[in-house]
Amino acid sequence: MHIARYKIADRTYHGILDGKSLKRLSGSLFDPPNPTGEIDPLDRARLLSPVDPPRIFGAGLNYISHIEEMKLKRPVAPLLFMKPPTAVIGPDEPIIYPRSDKELEVHFEGELVAVIGRRARRLSKSHALNAVFGYTCGNDLSERVIQRIEMGMGHLLIGKAYDTFCPLGPVIATDLDPRDLLLETRVNSELRQSARTSDLLYSVADLVSYISQAVTLLPGDVIMTGTPFGIGPTKPGDSIDITIEGIGTLHNPVIAEA
Repeated sequence: MHIARYKIADRTYHGILDGKSLKRLSGSLFDPPNPTGEIDPLDRARLLSPVDPPRIFGAGLNYISHIEEMKLKRPVAPLLFMKPPTAVIGPDEPIIYPRSDKELEVHFEGELVAVIGRRARRLSKSHALNAVFGYTCGNDLSERVIQRIEMGMGHLLIGKAYDTFCPLGPVIATDLDPRDLLLETRVNSELRQSARTSDLLYSVADLVSYISQAVTLLPGDVIMTGTPFGIGPTKPGDSIDITIEGIGTLHNPVIAEA
């Protein structure tokens, strides 16, 4: 089942995507599906970020092929960071390339994103996926100049935190097995990343369980699971498409900050 969050005539709804229609749902996004009987044409709707997340957890260096590409050692525990909710945008919304007096280096990073569906704490790996509502596509945009300075001091925040640096969408796919999905990123229609989630060093279950040992997970939290090899720079005028098997394609243009 594909669940979308969308806007029509300045009102926000969520519904089940069925071809070119959206079957409107009532209640919370995380309640059992309860169709209202109303159907909205997809071409009249503007898809939004699938969730309005209270928190965004990210995992760095989590694809084995990417670690080898960077010639780095494998992390002995998940390498985690957080992004602010203000970084989130939805499908087709523009990624704002920051204005700066200094030269910047913004990279795209296509990722599988797990959406938490219930409050949970201290989950075992075997029970971790029970807390996951579904999965969506994400782009963990990163400004490398600041990121390198931050990482040299042993922390990571601003390089990942710019407004619009966390596109999510287009839908949440429920009942999806995250262990071996094809992820592809295209920039201006050119294939730049192609990998399977079976290459993850720490699986979705590993990440959910690890985070939950310290943090109570909440409905709407999202966990970005890391990016594979092939990352690279983007610039104003680019168009980025991230496609994940079983979910769909997240499309965003890149524009310069006014």
